[in-house]
Amino acid sequence: MKQVRARLGRRLRFVFRNFPLRESHPHAEHAAEAAEAAGAQGKFWEMHDRLFERQFALDDDYLVEYARELGLDAPRVGRELAAGTYAPRVREDFRSGVTSGVNGTPTFFINGVRHDGSWDVEPLVAALEAAAATR
Repeated sequence: MKQVRARLGRRLRFVFRNFPLRESHPHAEHAAEAAEAAGAQGKFWEMHDRLFERQFALDDDYLVEYARELGLDAPRVGRELAAGTYAPRVREDFRSGVTSGVNGTPTFFINGVRHDGSWDVEPLVAALEAAAATR
């Protein structure tokens, strides 16, 4: 997505929704909550990228450490994780995804239509540009 976003720049409106697959990744839900907690401090994408890079280490101690590494108020992130502050948002994103036909990640929608084509950069950019041309 970074490459797609770099290619399209301001022409692309990219909206992210959480869809933690707990069966495959037991820490996915708390990781999504940590990303939302980071977002509340202005660093959603930085945390998102860190979590993606370190999928092998997502228990709460690591999540708080990543917050610290990113210059966030790590104790606040820890408190918000413990309190489940962002759990309702993550659950609502998941429910919305299920309702929209999401059954795995990543899933892309272009102008509200599920994109079932390739996720590779060139075909995805082509699909986005084709959709923009019809608007």
